[in-house]
Amino acid sequence: MELRDIEIFLALAEELHFGRTAERLHVTRSRVSHAIKQQERRIGAPLFERTSRTVRLAPAGEQLYQALRPAYQEIIDGIEKVSTAAGETAGTLVLGTMGPQAWMINDIIERFQARRPAAELVHRDLNPVDPLTPLRDGEIDVAHLWLPVREPDISVGPVTHTSPMVLAMAATHPYADRESISMEDYGDLTFMATPSPLPASMEETFQPFRTPSGRLIPRGPTVASWYDILRVVSSGQAVIPLAAENADFYPWPNLVYRPVRDAPPARFALAWHTTNTNPLIRAFTATTAADTATGEN
Repeated sequence: MELRDIEIFLALAEELHFGRTAERLHVTRSRVSHAIKQQERRIGAPLFERTSRTVRLAPAGEQLYQALRPAYQEIIDGIEKVSTAAGETAGTLVLGTMGPQAWMINDIIERFQARRPAAELVHRDLNPVDPLTPLRDGEIDVAHLWLPVREPDISVGPVTHTSPMVLAMAATHPYADRESISMEDYGDLTFMATPSPLPASMEETFQPFRTPSGRLIPRGPTVASWYDILRVVSSGQAVIPLAAENADFYPWPNLVYRPVRDAPPARFALAWHTTNTNPLIRAFTATTAADTATGEN
């Protein structure tokens, strides 16, 4: 079995979704499907149970995952050791994160710094309204972003973590007394607009344009920064769905956070400009892959 086929199998076993697996590995869905079918023919048993709606590991797939994942991690660790011995330990890596997301990947950061003590890790705040421009302008080397990122010039690493969705609103908002919110409720609320070139696929993760039934979701004030967002929400002009950890980091007295009970969780990953040749990018993302493999994030 080729290493790339192993990567495809492990990614599908973790994502349980052909589209997300293809997106994560920057391959086509047909490449994922072909690799899995080849592996199933070689093993002589189905690795996944598929329906039109779900993908689940079959018993043979679970056994194979448990056998391959530690071995794959050993390969990643071996590459890291050789890379370290080759002297790729010095230099500077500029990491861009948004609010609490630096804390969410703290284990990855600590592991990277332990492995690369001579490397300087510089932190930069990312504007969630325009997170891709600093990558393209070369201001940062790696950005910690929410998915999906489907830009042809941006590479994406493994998922670092997932977060439930909450809705932030003013304490005086009519929905503030509810225990939870549904995505269909979005049609009765006002989201905010952004002037930046944020891809629609990324915007829809937190601010979809339509409810599940197809109703348009109104857009209200235009914001240009994170503090614009907090100001607009706390004033009652609009609401915004966020990753749940924001509720712990921004406990403003006039803001409330309510869970969105039917929203899919937000997924986060590291991303970098494909043409960036900084060798520490590869080292950092390899550390992420190892941490993800051992369930540390």
